[in-house]
Amino acid sequence: MNWTQAGFTLLGQHVLWIDLVGNICALATVWLAVRRTIWTWPVQLAGSVLLFVASVQAHITGNALKQAMFGVLAVYGWVRWARGARAGQAIEVRPGTARERLALVAVMAAATALVALFFNATGWSWAPLPDAYIFVGSAIATYAQGRALIDFWWIWIAVDLVGVPLAFASGLVVSGVVYGIFFVMVLLGIREWRRQYARRRLEVATA
Repeated sequence: MNWTQAGFTLLGQHVLWIDLVGNICALATVWLAVRRTIWTWPVQLAGSVLLFVASVQAHITGNALKQAMFGVLAVYGWVRWARGARAGQAIEVRPGTARERLALVAVMAAATALVALFFNATGWSWAPLPDAYIFVGSAIATYAQGRALIDFWWIWIAVDLVGVPLAFASGLVVSGVVYGIFFVMVLLGIREWRRQYARRRLEVATA
């Protein structure tokens, strides 16, 4: 058996090792992001490579492209956060401005429509619109995370609401379960980043 197809059977479902380990990395990425540690980016990069292979095998082109995009954005976030670390500064999180939020929503809506049309025209995905939505939403969320915007957590919630049923329908059981766990972790992440932002504002105000 090809190593990319290796796995085990759980409750009648074949679970791929690359899907399992890749999603463990993905979960670790969220936990590390909550803690604002730079390790979130190399772990995300490793998980993206494994999930890219799993998605290609499941013929979910949009999800495969999403993982490739994650790899690129992981490098972006790694470099951006590393610059702050070299300067001796902690990663300072903040909410997006009204202009930034409007731009994120506008880009997400327009890009989702365009990518869905592309998937539909090429036949690369059996679910063009939700696949495009997840792909674009994931890209925007990761970009916003790299800029330390609290809003990236809210974008992930919107992505998870579609990602859970699509993953199960595609046969990626582990991914479906992980999307559900993501939802809970994202809620905790929002709370923690908002606390960190409020704490910093209080320190500045009392300095």
